[in-house]
Amino acid sequence: MSAHLTEAEIAEYLRLSYHPGVIASTDGYAELYAGVKLVCAAVLIPLIVLNDEWHLVFTRRTEAVEHHKGQVSFPGGGCDVGESSPEQTALREAGEEIGLKSADVRLLGKLNEVLTITRYRVTPVVGVLPWPYEIRPEPAEVERVFTIPLMWLADSENWEVRSVTPAGAPRAFQVIYYHAYDGEILWGATARMTHNLLSVLGLLN
Repeated sequence: MSAHLTEAEIAEYLRLSYHPGVIASTDGYAELYAGVKLVCAAVLIPLIVLNDEWHLVFTRRTEAVEHHKGQVSFPGGGCDVGESSPEQTALREAGEEIGLKSADVRLLGKLNEVLTITRYRVTPVVGVLPWPYEIRPEPAEVERVFTIPLMWLADSENWEVRSVTPAGAPRAFQVIYYHAYDGEILWGATARMTHNLLSVLGLLN
């Protein structure tokens, strides 16, 4: 498997690195959050073993969703009233978006929170899925489900940092952009969460 990491080792790296309430990254957008109420959210970062190596599972959103139309993302979304943990939110959203049953996910831990330019405060939850698995995308939300090898994502030859000026932003910001993989472009907040996971696992140069 990638870097010979076991589930137990990944879980331990996550346990040691997670600190409740700590913001892992803002991608430099900090001034955009001043005085703004952030929306609670969580995503599931799904790990699978494919061809004897770790892959991450991603979705490409449809053009019908409210935010991040057509972009590559992890299954996830805003917290519902009554949900008491990011795990609940991430698993519910994964069930709604790709038909994932909560009982089929082995949760390994969480990453520190990330703030997005759309003013969400996102907790990434990491879990392992059995594979192959019957994925059932929600047509209104998910255009496609695909995987990318973890070690490909860790290779610095496959990504770069670009300056981007979001609509209404006062200046340009540094954003991670991956080169195309299987026709898909991973960038922005999802790329940042991916890098945060890779960093926690000691896989980034």
